[in-house]
Amino acid sequence: MLVISCIKQVPDTTQVKIDPVTNTLIREGIPFIVNPYDTHALEEGLTLKDRYGLRSVAISMGPPNTEATLRKACALGVDDAILLSDRAFGGADTLATSTVLSAAIEKLGKEDEVGIVFCGKQTIDGDTAQVGPGIATRLGFTQLTLVDRIEHLDLNRKVIRVRRKLEGRHEIVDAPLPVMITVVRELNRPRYPTVPMRLEAEDVQVKVWDNSVLKLDVETVGLKGSPTWVSKIFSPERDKGEIIGDGVADPEGTANLLIDKLLSKDLLAV
Repeated sequence: MLVISCIKQVPDTTQVKIDPVTNTLIREGIPFIVNPYDTHALEEGLTLKDRYGLRSVAISMGPPNTEATLRKACALGVDDAILLSDRAFGGADTLATSTVLSAAIEKLGKEDEVGIVFCGKQTIDGDTAQVGPGIATRLGFTQLTLVDRIEHLDLNRKVIRVRRKLEGRHEIVDAPLPVMITVVRELNRPRYPTVPMRLEAEDVQVKVWDNSVLKLDVETVGLKGSPTWVSKIFSPERDKGEIIGDGVADPEGTANLLIDKLLSKDLLAV
């Protein structure tokens, strides 16, 4: 049985720069990282592989340099890594992205039974939290979002029990396989690759599937298949900081100044 982790390469948001003229992301010199939530999805897939003997696969859609992200997954221990890369996939919104990922998962399912698909709850560059649910909808999988614990997995009965993190409470849910699970950070602590595994990952062949493999209608993927359009993107201006009072010589007066400041901005309840 397969456990698939969907991961995404995203720009390091602490160093993102926007071209003031074109309002587009300046990619030159910007480091890329694995989407933080996806590292937890990857870790849980590896944990289930270790515990139940499942075959772990990492997939990612992106430009050719996304191969570096998948090599990191290989260094952690996935059995297979697949890059979905084609010019036709470029400029995709969440709808088109989930279409491509679903097609890849469906293709993998023809070789081996897909039991679980893991996704991070959202990406730090888009924050939409739509790709995981989009995959579940297209494949007809049970959808379990905001999972912070896998309580039990019964491979014989093909049933999984998870705990979902909701606002102010938790929810325990039993669901039949196959499932699509989006995870939160509290689920686990991602492992680190060993030096030998890093070296071994350099020789691993990352499979590249373009649209000649997936055979998707080009009108349904990439920019053509994306009904979402971003008209403008910009870096928000940050107000300059200020020093209020003298916390050393007059801590009480400084505290009162701070309270007055917060009240004037309607940031404190009276």
